[in-house]
Amino acid sequence: MNGEQQHDADAGSSVEEMEFSWDEYLEDTGAIAAPHGSFKHVDTSLQNGFAPGMKLEVAVKSDQNTYWVATIITTCGQLLLLRYDGYGEDRKADFWCDIMTADLHPIGWCEQNKKILKVPEGIKDKIPDQEEFLQRVLKGACSAPANLLEGLHRGKNPLDLIAPGSRLELQNVRDSLEAWIVNVVENVGGRLKLRYEGLEDSDKFDQWLFYLDPFLHQVGWAAQHGYSLQPPLAIRSLKSEADWQEILKKVKEEEEESSIPTDLFKDKPVIGVHSFSEGMKLEAVDPMAPFVISPATVLKVYNEKYFMIEIDDLRPDRTTSQSYICHVNSAGIFPVQWSLKNGLHLIPPPGYPGQDFDWADYLKQCGAEAAPQSCFPSLTSDHGFKENMKLEAVNPVDPEEVCIATVTKLKDSYLWLQLEGSKKPVPDCIVSVESMNIFPVGWCETNGYQLRPPRKAIVNKQKKIAVVQPEKQILSSRTVHDGLKNQEMNSSDSVVINGKYCCPKIYFNHRCFSGPYLNKGRIAELPQSVGPGNCVLVLKEVLTLLINAAYKPSRVLRELQLDEKAAWHGHGETLKAKYKGKSYRATVEVVRTADRVADFCRKTCIKLECCPNLFGPQMVLDKCSENCSVLTKTKYTHYYGKRKNKRIGRPPGGHSNLEVAMKKPNKRRKRRKHFFVHKKKRSSASVDNTPAGSPQGSGGEEEDDQDESELSHSLAQDRDKRKRKLRTFSFSDDENKPPLPKDIKVEVAEKLQLDSNPLEWSVADVVRFLKSTDCAPLARIFLDQEIDGQALLLLTLPTVQECMDLKLGPAIKLCHHIERVKLAFYQQFAN
Repeated sequence: MNGEQQHDADAGSSVEEMEFSWDEYLEDTGAIAAPHGSFKHVDTSLQNGFAPGMKLEVAVKSDQNTYWVATIITTCGQLLLLRYDGYGEDRKADFWCDIMTADLHPIGWCEQNKKILKVPEGIKDKIPDQEEFLQRVLKGACSAPANLLEGLHRGKNPLDLIAPGSRLELQNVRDSLEAWIVNVVENVGGRLKLRYEGLEDSDKFDQWLFYLDPFLHQVGWAAQHGYSLQPPLAIRSLKSEADWQEILKKVKEEEEESSIPTDLFKDKPVIGVHSFSEGMKLEAVDPMAPFVISPATVLKVYNEKYFMIEIDDLRPDRTTSQSYICHVNSAGIFPVQWSLKNGLHLIPPPGYPGQDFDWADYLKQCGAEAAPQSCFPSLTSDHGFKENMKLEAVNPVDPEEVCIATVTKLKDSYLWLQLEGSKKPVPDCIVSVESMNIFPVGWCETNGYQLRPPRKAIVNKQKKIAVVQPEKQILSSRTVHDGLKNQEMNSSDSVVINGKYCCPKIYFNHRCFSGPYLNKGRIAELPQSVGPGNCVLVLKEVLTLLINAAYKPSRVLRELQLDEKAAWHGHGETLKAKYKGKSYRATVEVVRTADRVADFCRKTCIKLECCPNLFGPQMVLDKCSENCSVLTKTKYTHYYGKRKNKRIGRPPGGHSNLEVAMKKPNKRRKRRKHFFVHKKKRSSASVDNTPAGSPQGSGGEEEDDQDESELSHSLAQDRDKRKRKLRTFSFSDDENKPPLPKDIKVEVAEKLQLDSNPLEWSVADVVRFLKSTDCAPLARIFLDQEIDGQALLLLTLPTVQECMDLKLGPAIKLCHHIERVKLAFYQQFAN
């Protein structure tokens, strides 16, 4: 049975090892993520299709049968801040509306549908001639996209319009400029998996391209620009010419059903005019194998926009050629000598005599001229990327894979990327900073796509002990014993069981006093004991469990952390703590021999200001020898409070000890400096989630000692206080447990009385309200986003999460207060 349990535990550990977290990976490697602003194609894909300055026709609030022209001031998800034309720079009449529910239409809708355009009452005096005013403001104006205001696409992200089954036209970049129809099989955040029309049952020729790729177009592009629709040579032989024509006919009949709005491609890069000529030489990177730079030749010029280049191959018996179509802004083409000037190795063409390649000799030998510098666009180094930054990148050998990538080298606007975790190892890839095959950290997770995790786990699995989470099933001491014993047998360090390095069982005596840092409820849920086993492994497991059982794990880790000035007597182990979405790590000293375990446990308890018997090799059955049950947090904190000269002794059972505590002046403790490292940052605002029952003095950076007068309270009063606190702990010990019904009633019973109608609130009024709640840190976001009372009443949980980049907890808290305002509005002002 124990063997089966151990097998299950191992299986669980391996599954946990496979889960990849960018936050932990960046922390463990000490690397930083490439800035999101460096990925312009991703920023473009996140736009909602509406932009400040666009105009639309909106129903007038005072008269719903009439409409007036309004300008978009700003956007926030599916919310638009609008201003009626005629108000000029006056912001007082700005109003928010929801695309999904408001009566919004593109410019020209009223005229088409015989609706009335009428100046609102507030600006009637400013516009004496309505017709003249409309002609003036609408001249050259940009209308909001009609497809995003009406019909099935209303309120949708434009990117969602490229749904599976949609059709596009793709130019064949390997052998000609002819285009052919492709079907969208999958859309991952704008990265499209495309399948040629006519190959519905075969994925052999599938391609992955970003929707802004310059060779990808909407249906009808080829006919408009004079290119023929022909299947590529690679698939042409799979069907007869009659079959292909039949497929083309069917596509034209279904064009309306699978078409994609033109507006979606408005941000595509514009292809400029090139000045290359046939026979010119240059340096190039083959996009299908972007690992080296090689000499290349302009093989053919199609027109002023497109030309074909071929990677040079001097072998007389060659059977294939590496050629592809380029335009003036194509990545991976460089002038002659670019590699030499940048200290890079240029690979000589296959069949070139000798190892040392010289461009002057080569041009003379070929009788060719080098493409002049003026043919190439200027390269920029202002892109935000730096060496050792992390990002996500497509594997050029297998485009299905998106891997973790590290910037190993930078030259002008090109990156050398080392890919981790690919099924087959690949050399460093050369990519442009404007490549649409690189993405910011977290892009895969955001879009629900599998990121290839690194092949090597960060944690050494041989030495890993599964952490028993407090809320999970309590393991028996026998199970833990077997796990540790098995861990020891597999460990690379051969130690003698029952020898000087074998730690006895360490018991968690949860009835003992837990002090100000540790949560008594969580201590009670820990296993009864850990061990026996290797001292380092057992004690590391014990300390990890204690950190997880704290009100503020980061504070406990800091208390345990090795002091720089302390003498080194043991073995250093790195422990981690997580609190409020941030990770902490520190080095903690752990003893290695069994004879020092009892003293180590006692000293650690005193560091944590709890009963010296809370954990250790001695099991407390009924009554603790330290008589800790009669002591309160106040007195314990006084006795075990951090002092320069810590003494190990019995808790204050006698009068003399109390006197010593009384004589100490009541001072604010100095903040100790620590070498506490690798604290992760988050951009989103966070709200304090400290459990309601946690003692306020236990986790702050600076703490006040309890007032001396509290020491004169009777034991009975102290015990009553402690019982009251413990009752509060019963529902707040574990943040994951739902609140009791009693609490819910308290929240619901709390009614909000408003002094003014929230519809009339200004941005300042909204900020003032928020500052009166426990969501005060979020008030700044509302000020920056200019959210007034009308916008506040339109906010929902999905909008708050998406537009304010909040974690679920703070978002729910915020929405709770918004719902209170809505309820008060309906009760006080709706009639």
